[in-house]
Parts: sequence; C-alpha cells; structure tokens
Amino acid sequence: MKLSVSGRATAAAVVAAATLLTTGSIAGAAPAPESVAIAAAPDIPLAGVKAHLTQLQSIATANGGNRAHGRSGYKASLDYVKAKLDAAGFTTTVQQFTASGRVGYNLIADWPGGDANQVVMAGSHLDSVSSGAGINDNGTGSAAVLEAALAVARTGYQPTKHLRFAWWGAEELGLVGSRYYVNNLSAANRARISGYLNFDMIGSPNPGYFVYDDDPAIEKTFKDYFTGLGVPTEIETEGDGRSDHAPFKSAGVPVGGLFTGASRAKTAAQAAKWGGTAGQAFDRCYHSSCDTTANVNDTALNRNADALAHAVWTLSA
Repeated sequence: MKLSVSGRATAAAVVAAATLLTTGSIAGAAPAPESVAIAAAPDIPLAGVKAHLTQLQSIATANGGNRAHGRSGYKASLDYVKAKLDAAGFTTTVQQFTASGRVGYNLIADWPGGDANQVVMAGSHLDSVSSGAGINDNGTGSAAVLEAALAVARTGYQPTKHLRFAWWGAEELGLVGSRYYVNNLSAANRARISGYLNFDMIGSPNPGYFVYDDDPAIEKTFKDYFTGLGVPTEIETEGDGRSDHAPFKSAGVPVGGLFTGASRAKTAAQAAKWGGTAGQAFDRCYHSSCDTTANVNDTALNRNADALAHAVWTLSA
C-alpha cells in the first residue's frame, strides 16, 4: 500500500524516533539518556491482502459457497492461514471448541521474542455466515491481520513487547471462539495482555472510517494515524460489543479496533466527508451471498491495513 509522500511523512512523524542527546559539557556530569528508537511500520501491500481474499473466495466456492463454523470451508480457511504463518516462522496453536453441535477452531500465532509479560494482540474472526463467502465480513480483517503478521516476519521486527495474532472461529454464532479463548486463560495470562486490537469488516464497499473508543491510548493511536492521512474518523457505534473485542474488554483487557460499517445507511454528512453514497448501507451485501471479492473498497482496505500495522508497531515497541 502506498501513501502519498505527505501522508506518509505525517503518519511517520507520529512514531518518529527521538534524536539522541549529547553528553553534558560539565566535568563529571552524567551522559544524557538515549531515547529508544521506534521502528516505523512497513507499508502493507494491498496486493498481498487481496491475494488472501482471493484464496478465501476460492475456498468458499469449493466448499458450498461459505466458510461458516463447523463447515469444510472454515477449516480450509484456517489451514490456509496457518500454513502461511508456519512458513514465516510463527509458533501456531489451534484451539478446538464445540458450538451448536459442531467442532470449531481458533488459530493463535505467536512471534518469538518480546516481553511475555506484555502481550500485544491483533485479531479477527475468520468464519463467515452460512449464506455467503464472507469476504468483507470478515475476510478483510482476517487477510489484513495475516498480511501484517507476515510483514513482521519479512522485516524481522523485534519489538519490546510480545506479539500475538489470532483468527477466531464461530464469531457469527455469538463471539464463541474468542470468548472460549479468553475464558480459558488464567488470570495471570489475561493480565499479561496489554492490548487487544480487533478488525472486523475493514473494506466495506461504501465505507466509513470508524475507530473504537474503548481504550484512550489505543483509540489515539488509530486516530493519530488517520489524522496524518487527512482522513476524518468517527467513533464506532454500530458494532459496539458485537465483535471479538467484547470478551477481552469484559475481562479487563484494554481493547481497540477499526470498522468500515455494516448495514446502517451512510448519512449525507458522512458522504460529504468520506465520499460514497448517502442513504445506502455501508455494506449492502452484509451477511448476504453477494459478499464476495467484488464487495470490497480497495481504498478503505488499503488505509485500514496500514493503520493496523501502524498500531501493532507503535503499541509493541
């Protein structure tokens, strides 16, 4: 993904490394402390994210048109993501649970290194509804989280904090997979998660730019990034408490995330600042058979995937 020169410069300024201070000139004075440089997040290639979406569409097409919980399309989706992560050097864990009489799976991927007592997580639900391929909901979030994780490996990023990525099962049945994960953490391990970032629908075809307002520091990280691009944001309300951040928030974990809108209609004021069509749903194919690779706005997916990476790098440094 490519930002404009001015947009990249402004966004990079948010996480610019502090300059090293010179030592004092007075005899015996202690040297001034060095500031730790914060690595800027890499550009997340839109082509990479879209290649994952193409694979998820192909998986759905080959498995009855969906990637729903307990169906062959979901397991094939998980196997695809896991293979990419394993090849990139992540330590992956498949967590099994049962919901509605069917076996479901979460996929957890840990990047080696970092402080295990300070874990930054980024996640998305990988399942679709049974009525369609679920490419915006939530192939977009799943593909962007995957490409950000692969960027960690490509760059050899070694953050101060420990990085963990997750793909949840059975979200569409009521946040089943993420709730199972959180409920099965010990109190100590829950306390070690310093932040959970959620990405559920980030490429809606008539997009808005919505930021979760749950944790002030995480919210500011996302809003600062979009300010650097000159893109106004609004507080996310449509999906509040309806996605996989909710179990983490209930357990006391700081949470945040991004969203581009679902079945609500875009207002005239929103269309004026974001473009698109007023009076039409942010995603008219929400939970429908037309939620295919044709149901994605590339600009929104581009911006949100880069914002995702920016937050991962900034909050884990």
